[in-house]
Amino acid sequence: MEREGQIRIPSGCAIAAVISREGRRMSGEKIVRAMKPMHERSNGLGGGFAAYGIYPEYKELYALHLFFDSRATRKECEAFLKEYFEVAKSENIPTRKIPTITDEPIIWRYFVAPLPSVLANLQLDERELVARIVMRINAQMKGAYVFSSGKNMGTFKAVGYPEDVGVFYRLEEYRGYCWTAHGRYPTNTPGWWGGAHPFTLLDYSVVHNGEISSYDANRRFIEMFGYKCTLQTDTEVITYIMDYLLRVQGLTLEEAAHVVAAPFWSTIAAEPDPARKEELTYLRTVFPSLLVTGPFSIVLGFDGGLMALNDRLKLRSMVVAEKEDRVYVASEEAAIRTMEPEVEHVWAPAGGEPVIVQVKGGER
Repeated sequence: MEREGQIRIPSGCAIAAVISREGRRMSGEKIVRAMKPMHERSNGLGGGFAAYGIYPEYKELYALHLFFDSRATRKECEAFLKEYFEVAKSENIPTRKIPTITDEPIIWRYFVAPLPSVLANLQLDERELVARIVMRINAQMKGAYVFSSGKNMGTFKAVGYPEDVGVFYRLEEYRGYCWTAHGRYPTNTPGWWGGAHPFTLLDYSVVHNGEISSYDANRRFIEMFGYKCTLQTDTEVITYIMDYLLRVQGLTLEEAAHVVAAPFWSTIAAEPDPARKEELTYLRTVFPSLLVTGPFSIVLGFDGGLMALNDRLKLRSMVVAEKEDRVYVASEEAAIRTMEPEVEHVWAPAGGEPVIVQVKGGER
């Protein structure tokens, strides 16, 4: 008889997150440990973490994390970066050798500030400049890949199981007010270092469990606005959709959720509040190509908070819990109880219902 662990788990991929509403920073040790009970949801082809508040001494600078396939590529990319940024610090990202993580690329980070002269000449704000530079490197510079580009945050990912990836990157040495995590079970694309989750752009990071049937429609629309989907993966396009809706279009988190996981037209028709009915109708009408269809659960991290969201039919599992000022999210309750055995309030959000947590201040 086939048993779990010997067959493909159709709802595979594991997600987890923890955030302090008070902005209190915590070690990455617990979020790494939380991935262990969800080990069978992954297959060792990708694991990763995003952490917010980890670079307080450089919090006004963009932290660029990059993979390089050679030292020559790194030198070429550094020369390119210096055309647009003042580089305050450049260093390899600390790792430890472990037998389960192999064939690692060169892993580097840069703390940078856009040059005022470049911003003036191009007439861009600094976030748009950084986004364009990330797109250019990832689409055009062979052998270089920017996998994190926000302020006071960082993404750490690799080919491997997430609990091993956390050990590899020494995440117990970092402290952040918000952590997200992912264990990958690739279905449509190969496992490689850049293809692991989280996917990020600026301070937005996305971990995702599911398969997006609307990928081609979503990709074609978002690429009209300068985004380059170079990896052919669901999560990459979701990240760019969120950046477009939140940063470019200025939507609220709840509005963005109602675009990505839009209510059915029948649900909108039955909405008793006229103002809300008008708002939902507007969002479905203006952004129809950004409706994400198919089973998914995602956690969106951003500067100062996170949002957890299921598809509108809730075809993927997601559990949320609270204890004091901390909010926990995971694919399974067991992962949450690994972080906090005595959680006080546990629930499963309805399909299409965003859970939004924003930090009040604290150490961030």
